[in-house]
Amino acid sequence: ILEMKSITKIFPGVKALDEVSLSVKEGEIHFIVGENGAGKSTLMKVLSGIYPTGTYEGKILLDNKPVHFRNIADSETAGLVIINQELALIPELTVYENIYLAHEIKKGITIDWNKTIHEASKQLARVKLNVNPDSKIKDLNVGQQQLVEIAKALSKNVRILILDEPTAALNENDSENLLNLLLDLKKQGITSIMISHKLKEVTAIADRVTVIRDGKTISTLSKEKISESRIIKDMVGREINNIYPEKTYTPSKEIV
Repeated sequence: ILEMKSITKIFPGVKALDEVSLSVKEGEIHFIVGENGAGKSTLMKVLSGIYPTGTYEGKILLDNKPVHFRNIADSETAGLVIINQELALIPELTVYENIYLAHEIKKGITIDWNKTIHEASKQLARVKLNVNPDSKIKDLNVGQQQLVEIAKALSKNVRILILDEPTAALNENDSENLLNLLLDLKKQGITSIMISHKLKEVTAIADRVTVIRDGKTISTLSKEKISESRIIKDMVGREINNIYPEKTYTPSKEIV
């Protein structure tokens, strides 16, 4: 469904991406992993049009056809929606207003609020979020807000959902709910691309994993080859024999 070929992105004095390539299959959950500063978020910003065509080198193919995104609106029209780590919700607005913000449901020249609330309720049901659509965003916890963001993406007829470290600020239960939701969306034919540092969740649900190091594609691992040790080896460039070394206790000297 998606190919990024030889993507190079240069900032003043820094080559953030150096001929990075990424291939994503339709309906899969594809993780992108790497150490901080490896170029993961930059690659997704290129893909989503945050860094528009002309500001980087390389090609993006969607359904084997070249695409040129000038902004986020272009990528969303093509069915790609990115959810950044900093959620783009307005706290003082209601859930249903946030879900349909900037793509309102209209009747003539006015907004059809009844249909908006009805459709928002359907999207909340898809993400299994049991809240009143009339609730304000500021009254929801972080996990619930994350699900509202995904409901908003689904309302835009998303084909490829891009998530930049969505579980970073979530507790264990909310993280598990989110991973289960991605598995449900997979059954509905939605492709997910997810950046994560949490290797246990990567090994739990990933269909494939692409490892990026120092702005370069190192490997793409199929499901049968995914393991924490292999991912870490590709991330750091060497074997790590003991991922979780035992802690040793050294008594402090007695102070006289």
